[in-house]
Amino acid sequence: MEHSNLKVLTFKQGCELLGYKKSYVYKLTSSGILPYSKPNGKFIFFDYEKLTNWMLQNPSSSSEEKKVMASTYLTSKSK
Repeated sequence: MEHSNLKVLTFKQGCELLGYKKSYVYKLTSSGILPYSKPNGKFIFFDYEKLTNWMLQNPSSSSEEKKVMASTYLTSKSK
């Protein structure tokens, strides 16, 4: 299911986007790890942009990116 054209996701859509089971998403929301909204204290909704930003935090560079960064660093230090 395509979610990128939506601004607000239901709990089920958020689980699908994340690729996690409902029980794990409940655990992440209840522990305050995952950003969510709960209007009127009943249903959980997700902001698509906040959810995708959460998924992309703490990136890891590829080996090639690390080589380029090291080369750039060494070149800048030798000047």
